[in-house]
Amino acid sequence: MTAAPAPDHVELSTDDLRAVARYAADCAAQVLPAFEAAVPDDPRPREALAAARAFADGAARSNRQRTAAVAAHRAAAAVDDEVARLGALACGDAAAAAYLHPIARATQVGHVLRAAACVARVAELRAVAAGDDAGGVADEAVVTLAGLAAPPVPAVLRRYPPAPAGRHPLAELTSALDAAVRARV
Repeated sequence: MTAAPAPDHVELSTDDLRAVARYAADCAAQVLPAFEAAVPDDPRPREALAAARAFADGAARSNRQRTAAVAAHRAAAAVDDEVARLGALACGDAAAAAYLHPIARATQVGHVLRAAACVARVAELRAVAAGDDAGGVADEAVVTLAGLAAPPVPAVLRRYPPAPAGRHPLAELTSALDAAVRARV
C-alpha cells in the first residue's frame, strides 16, 4: 500500500527542477562578473554556476550542486562589496535550485527566485551609485527578469505559497518577482 502524499506536498518533476535551475543560472550569469571583478582568484561562484548549468542541461542531480552552492555562499560571505557578494550569492542559489523541495512553503520560493532578486538588487545598487532612479531601475529589472521565466517556471512557482514581503531589499525584490512571475500565463 502506497502512502498518500503529505497535504503540503508539491509535485515536481525532474524537468521542472531543470527549468528552475536553468532560470536561476541564466539570472546568476548576469552578475557573476561583478564577483569576479572584485575577487578574480576565487572560482567558487563560477563552479556553482557550472554545476547548475550541468544539471539544467541533463546531468544527474548530485552532490556537485550541493557542494558548489555551499562553497559559493561562503565566497559571498567572505567579500565586503555588496554587489560582488550578490554575484556569488546568485551563483550559489542557482546550484541550490536543483534541490527545490516539494513542500508547499513560501520559504521554497527563494530557490526559484533569489538569484533573479540578486540581479535586480545589483541593478538597483548600480543605479544608486550612478545617481539614477533606483526604484525605477529595480522595477524595470523585475519586469525583465520575470519575462525570462520560461514555462514551466511560472507554473512551478504557483504550486507554492507567495513569498512574504520581507523587510530588506532582497526580500522585497523576491516578493516583487514572485508576483510578476506568478502573473505570467
